[in-house]
Amino acid sequence: MKTNSSKTAFALTLCAIVLTATLQAQNSRGSLRGTVQDPTGARVSSAQIVAQLAGSSVRREATSEDRGEFRIDDLLPGNYRITVSAAGFAQAQADVVIAVASVRDITVGLKPPSVQQAVSVRGEASSITSQPVDLASVVYQGVVSRQDLETLPLAARSFANIAYLVPGTQPIEPSDPTKARITAVGTGGSSGLNNELSVDGGDNSDDWIGGFLQNFSPDAIQEFAMRTAQEEADSGGTTAGSIVITTRRGTNEWHGSGAFYERASSLNARFPIENPAPNPKQPFSRQNYVATLGGPVAKDKVWLFSSFEYVHENASIAYSPASTSEFDALAQLASDGLIPGVSSIAVPSSVPIPFRDYIGSLRFDWAQSPKSQWFLRAAEDNYVTHNNLVQQATLPSTGLTTHNNYWNTVVSNTYAFNPRWLGTFVFDASLLHLTQARNQTLGFALAFPFSATSLTVSGFETFGDNQFATAITLFPSLRNQEKYQLRYDVSHAAGDHAFKFGVNFIHEPVLSGTFPGNQETLYSFPNDPTFYVNDPAQFVSDFNSGASTIPASDGSFSQSVQRFAFYA
Repeated sequence: MKTNSSKTAFALTLCAIVLTATLQAQNSRGSLRGTVQDPTGARVSSAQIVAQLAGSSVRREATSEDRGEFRIDDLLPGNYRITVSAAGFAQAQADVVIAVASVRDITVGLKPPSVQQAVSVRGEASSITSQPVDLASVVYQGVVSRQDLETLPLAARSFANIAYLVPGTQPIEPSDPTKARITAVGTGGSSGLNNELSVDGGDNSDDWIGGFLQNFSPDAIQEFAMRTAQEEADSGGTTAGSIVITTRRGTNEWHGSGAFYERASSLNARFPIENPAPNPKQPFSRQNYVATLGGPVAKDKVWLFSSFEYVHENASIAYSPASTSEFDALAQLASDGLIPGVSSIAVPSSVPIPFRDYIGSLRFDWAQSPKSQWFLRAAEDNYVTHNNLVQQATLPSTGLTTHNNYWNTVVSNTYAFNPRWLGTFVFDASLLHLTQARNQTLGFALAFPFSATSLTVSGFETFGDNQFATAITLFPSLRNQEKYQLRYDVSHAAGDHAFKFGVNFIHEPVLSGTFPGNQETLYSFPNDPTFYVNDPAQFVSDFNSGASTIPASDGSFSQSVQRFAFYA
């Protein structure tokens, strides 16, 4: 009997560990923790604490317990006016900043009624560049504030670039050819593809390849936390780091902005690793058009915030003399009739790679009552890239037209049952539809050694069909991902302890895609085209011996995924 009991206890413990380890819940809110004391330093019990969100009617209340301590969880990140009242003391007020996924500690000293006061609270660092280590938490993280997003330079306007300033992170070259302009961030030597990602409490992880599903304009983001190690249970369902993002919201004052960012081609610098001399400098220009608008729909009741960003980018590949000479030799082999079905090959001096991206977000916040607050946020990311994956030593026929359309919406409610019990509900729905169409479909591709260099890691082919394969991965021509998430968190502050537990259910009825199903033959050659111009017979021999054929097949794949997790 004792053995069976031990086994049962072990099984229950193991289940709890597994459920916690597989959790995908993410808390995009912060907490306020404090102590109330009198002029002598003695603790004050039964003090009333009110936290009022600046520019809004959203407020939360708490009462200090018998040791003068209090805690308020699940606060929207932002500036708060804290008011503390207690019998026999003057009212005290302080302005406090609550950061995403963080706990803010304050000490409030009350004075006699004859002394009117405004408590001076030491300001928290407003920038990741000067942020102290949080000694009150075991979580290793850095919080990137709104000030950082507005003032620090952003390469490619990717908010993730600033995450590199968080200790324990490093930039990673994105290894996913289906993604565009979304910077990867690695932690602890990871690839960045196994990070856990959430926006406004909703899951934003790519469940096929990893990394972000959707890009967001930096102007739509309030702030984000980059957790690099020892994440708490509510955001610890990962073997790497977790990124917790919260978006901007409207206030009682109408506010908006407009911006234009220009990266002119004449100012484009040479990147010596990807574009070494004497190769021609690759032309590149980008314009970003940004607009935001926020304010009250009904003052003290309903607010909105909207943002839109349009990216107009013109990149191109200017072929080097070495590549051009090999392309000319390949064109000569085609004109000599040595490539079946191809009598001529055009050799341009450069290939344009235009990229157009439309990023939009709309959020409504509603204060239903002092106890209940709602928000609804919808966002879309729609981009098109022409001649995608064309590189320095590959011809335009190997390129793709990539079209990505991603839509996401989150509905959330926070309800305070009383000052100590709080419940948070989140419903998230997202849809991804990505297509990649070949520039040319001949049924074969030619691969020469000069194309397989460190500068052309996107594929194997020099001319012909894109094989949808790189040195790193095989990627699909079609991807669909439909995801629904339902989560409920409960927190309870009691005495010296704050308890929190929650359940999270993710349903993905569509997780599918398609690899090219037509028959494809890849001809791999041991020598470059300039060699074969002088030895056509050897070209014919290597053409026949280097063939590798993939027969026609159904390249579609699909599965339905359900995940359930519990944490405490």
